[in-house]
Amino acid sequence: MFRFSLIPWEYGVRNLFRRPMRTLLTLTGLTTVIVLVFVVIGFIRGLEHSLTVSGDPQVALLFSLGMGENLEYSSIPMRTSELVSASVAGIKTFHDRKYVSPELYLGTQIEIPDQQETAMGLVRGVTQSALLVRRQVQLESGSWPGPGEIMTGQLAATKLDLTNDQMAAGKELIMEGRTWRISGTFSAAGSAFESEIWCRLDELQQAMKRQDLSLVAVTLNSPSDYPDLDLFCKERLDLELQSIREVDYYQGLKKDYGPIRLLAWLVVFLVSGAGVFAGLNTLYGAVVGRTRELSTLQTLGFLRRAIVISLIQEGVLLATAASLIAALIAVFLINGVSVRFTMGAFSLQIDSISLLIGCGVGILLGLLGAIPPALRALRLPVIDGLKSV
Repeated sequence: MFRFSLIPWEYGVRNLFRRPMRTLLTLTGLTTVIVLVFVVIGFIRGLEHSLTVSGDPQVALLFSLGMGENLEYSSIPMRTSELVSASVAGIKTFHDRKYVSPELYLGTQIEIPDQQETAMGLVRGVTQSALLVRRQVQLESGSWPGPGEIMTGQLAATKLDLTNDQMAAGKELIMEGRTWRISGTFSAAGSAFESEIWCRLDELQQAMKRQDLSLVAVTLNSPSDYPDLDLFCKERLDLELQSIREVDYYQGLKKDYGPIRLLAWLVVFLVSGAGVFAGLNTLYGAVVGRTRELSTLQTLGFLRRAIVISLIQEGVLLATAASLIAALIAVFLINGVSVRFTMGAFSLQIDSISLLIGCGVGILLGLLGAIPPALRALRLPVIDGLKSV
C-alpha cells in the first residue's frame, strides 16, 4: 500500500535559521505590515467603542426641530428644562430632584495665553444636574468648576493638539475673549464626552451672549417612558422641539461614519495586498535559491505535495511569528493612543476582536504568500533541478 510521508516540521524551522538575514528581513516586513493593520483596526474599534458607550438607553435628548443631528446649531428656550420637569411623567427623581440637564453645546476657538495658535474645541455649558444625567462622567482630579473656571475631559488635550501639561489643573485657556482657569479633569468611560470642555451654563451663556439652550438631556425611569416625552414635544408646538433616544442619536452618528469605516477597511485590504506581494517576492527568491535542494528531496522519495506543504509551513511559521510580535507591539504601544477626529477625540482600541482579526490577517498573508512559490518549485523537472547551481 502506498504511504504518503510528510517532511518533518523541524526541517522547515531549520531552513528559516539557515538564512538568518533573509528571514529577518521578511519577518521585519511582515511585522510592519501587520502593525499597520492593527493600527487601522484599532482606529475602527476605537471609534465604534467611543460612539457606543456615549449613549445611555435611559437618556433622551430634546433639541430644535429640524436640526437633524446637529446639536451645535440647536437653539431652544431656556424655560424648556423647567417645562419638561413639570409636564412629563416618568422622569427619574432623587430626593425631589429631577434628572434633567439643561445644556449649551457648541464648538469655539480656544487658545493658550502667550501663544498665537488656536484650535477648535467642543464646549458644553452645564449645571450640576449634568452629573446625574451623564452617569459616565467621573471627576478624576481637581474640583467642579467655579466662577471663571472650566474642567476638561481626558482627551480634550488631544482634540486641541495640546500636551496634558498644558491642560493640567491650574493652567489657563482663552475662550470667547475671556481667560478661564482649569479646575480639574474628568473621565467618561471612553465616551465622546472625554474630548469636551465643561463649564458653568450661566457663564458660557454670558460669554456667548446667549440666553437659550442647545439641548435638554433627561434620564427616564425606564426606556418605556420615552413615548410620554416624545408626545410632549409634539404637543408643545410653541417650543419647536424634537426628541431622540441618546442611543439612537449615537447610532445615527455611527451610520454617518460608515464611509470612513469602509475606507479604513479598504486601507487594511491595500496594506495586506502589499504584504502579500512582499512575501511573494521574498519566498520566490528563497525557492529559486533552493531548487537543487528541493529536487534532492524528491529523489529521496518525498512526494511533491509533501515539499509544497513544507514550504507553506515555513511561510506560515514566519507569518505567525510576525503576527505575535505585531500583537505585542499593538497591545503595549498602540492600545490607548489618543487620536483627533471630527467628533472630538478617541483612543485606539486593541481588544480581543482586534487581536483576532490582526493575527488572522497576518497568518493569511503568510499562507497566500507561500502557496505560489511552493507550487512553482514543483514545475521544474527533477533532473534539471539537480543540475542547477
